[in-house]
Amino acid sequence: MAGGNERSMKALKEVWKRAENSLCADCSKPDPDWASSTLGVFICLSCSGIHRNIPSISKVKSLKMDYWDDAQVQFLAKHGNAVTKAIYEAHIPIYYYQPTYKDCQVLREQWIRAKYERKEFTELGKQLPYADGVKEGILWKRGRDSGQFLPRKFLLSEREGCLKYFTKQDAKEPKINVKIDVINATFQPEKIGNPNGLQITYLKDNKTRNIFVYHESGKEVVDWFNAIRSVQFHYLKVAFPIASDNEIKNRLTRNFLKEGYMEKTGPKQREAFKKRWFTLDHRRLMYFKDPLDAFAKGEVFVGSGENGYSIQKGLPSGTQGNFSWHYGITIVTPDREYLFTCETESDQLEWIRAFTSVINQAMTPQEYAIEAYFKFKS
Repeated sequence: MAGGNERSMKALKEVWKRAENSLCADCSKPDPDWASSTLGVFICLSCSGIHRNIPSISKVKSLKMDYWDDAQVQFLAKHGNAVTKAIYEAHIPIYYYQPTYKDCQVLREQWIRAKYERKEFTELGKQLPYADGVKEGILWKRGRDSGQFLPRKFLLSEREGCLKYFTKQDAKEPKINVKIDVINATFQPEKIGNPNGLQITYLKDNKTRNIFVYHESGKEVVDWFNAIRSVQFHYLKVAFPIASDNEIKNRLTRNFLKEGYMEKTGPKQREAFKKRWFTLDHRRLMYFKDPLDAFAKGEVFVGSGENGYSIQKGLPSGTQGNFSWHYGITIVTPDREYLFTCETESDQLEWIRAFTSVINQAMTPQEYAIEAYFKFKS
């Protein structure tokens, strides 16, 4: 705040330290040290960069390094995060995904633009592009065998309760027709290699199938994401009429708990450990030869501690399989032990934390049914 007079500096600090301004207004990151002099919100450095790209709406300044005159400080004092959120977040649909600082750039940018630039949530009943109950358009989809991304027509229908895609624009029959209640969607810009990369997964015969897509427009791919959540929400409202909106919201799309490489050995625990890409989707631990494989090579069900599941740091003594990574993990199930190794100790500890978070949760009736399927399959 170089150049600021003592009075305005003191007033700015008073506004800044209000409880309502202790988290970024856009991503909830603690201790924001930037603010918008035109919107009156306190934001983090990362979100300030997004605001800077919409200068017609927001002018951002550092709270530590920039000069704030009396009028600007008074504007911040009059507004702040609580007042501004009450305006720009007045009517957010319950299903709309509100990103945090842990989410990718495209989700955070489109959230900020939706609020301040497009003003999607200021009016009750405003027509939104992801709330029609039907969405049709082109997404670039990765071929299962070729690995090439090619344009494919996708159709999402609330009335039919499904998502379809077609290999040709004029095709009458879809390549797939997936019920909306078995779909998950998660942004994967690094894995897919595109800032707007979206991974759509669904269950078929109780096995997980992956579809990798992107769109050149960040707004369009985020609209697809929220359209999927909208259709899911309305489907679940009908399927579970006595459930609260928040209970249903918690059953919409979810981020994976953890992804990354580990080595694994076979059930006899004498085979050589092989490097695989692992995805922990709540109680399903799936492993793939390649991160962009359409189908998992195998899945492990991770149940709760009260049902005989546990996680142990390290490998059992006398483990015979050859392994090149030395930070072991053992998942104990009622039927067998699964052995894995990680490249680094930090990877090992992150995986253990993820597994522990799952094991510490009680199982739902649906998860008991999934467990029974895994036992039957094995």
